[in-house]
Amino acid sequence: MANSFIKSLIITIPLFTTIKFVMTVPTSLYDTYDYGNNSNLTYCQAPYSFVVEPIYKEDIDLLQFAQNVEHNEADFFLWGALGKGLDEVAPELVLGGPRPIGVRKANLDDITEKIITEFAYEEVGHLRILKETVGGIPRPLMNLSAAVFASFMNRAFEQPLNPPFDPYINSLNFLLGSYIVPYVGLTGYVGASPMIRGNIAKRLTAGLLGVEAGQDAVIRARLYERAEEKVPPYNYTVAEFTDRLSKLRNQLGKCGVKDEGIIVPPELGAEGKSTTNVLSANKDSISYQRTPAEILRILYDTGDEHLPGGFYPSGANGKIAQQYLSKP
Repeated sequence: MANSFIKSLIITIPLFTTIKFVMTVPTSLYDTYDYGNNSNLTYCQAPYSFVVEPIYKEDIDLLQFAQNVEHNEADFFLWGALGKGLDEVAPELVLGGPRPIGVRKANLDDITEKIITEFAYEEVGHLRILKETVGGIPRPLMNLSAAVFASFMNRAFEQPLNPPFDPYINSLNFLLGSYIVPYVGLTGYVGASPMIRGNIAKRLTAGLLGVEAGQDAVIRARLYERAEEKVPPYNYTVAEFTDRLSKLRNQLGKCGVKDEGIIVPPELGAEGKSTTNVLSANKDSISYQRTPAEILRILYDTGDEHLPGGFYPSGANGKIAQQYLSKP
């Protein structure tokens, strides 16, 4: 493949038998570039040797599970910014999965549209590298309609909002809609990190986490700039929306506080001294983590990883998600 290279691996197994594995690894995981005539590459090498390990079965399961969230973000951002989705931009990544329900072009201002366009293409890249590295799952059936976002908001405020919330109507609403899913994916990568075994999968997870965290930070920063503004036509501020949504995700996840709005009491802020909470983190200012089960409880909007709904009316794909569906 043009964007891959071959790595040879020597692994010693019991009985002093040595087996040589040949693996195809996407080059972007190693940032391999053409350095021209510069033959001295010591400036670019890590201080410790890197041993390429096989991609373990558990790593495949975890990173295929992550593709469910990446698909959600990809189509939401692509349609919101460009008015077209993965079927038009990178149809080879869909793998026969159905088109998302109800998604459409959002009415975005110029700056927001440029930011979301960048995010959209980044998600395409994430899906491509995930599928090249661990194999792809078909895109799951996703409901990205305004009605699903409205239902999520109604639960967050414990009453129906009037008119129903629509993420596609303007830039502020789209950013609030974007607040719901990407952060959940971020915590999923943090949760997967200690369970990942192989170096290839570790490098991939770290790279994905870095970009997902950056996207979430931008979304939260943009919302923080308008934290005290009322979200028209509702009598709630932007900060209240984020606080309510974070509390709902904690409630659905059922594993304690792993989510915070953009303004918090000082005791929940960095070092107990900040009410500004652009980056959601625990008391030691490190990212919260979530398991696949927690993620499904939230994105199904049911609080039950065995009961599909919300953004995934037929359930998520991949071994991990399907195992939950087979065990009610």
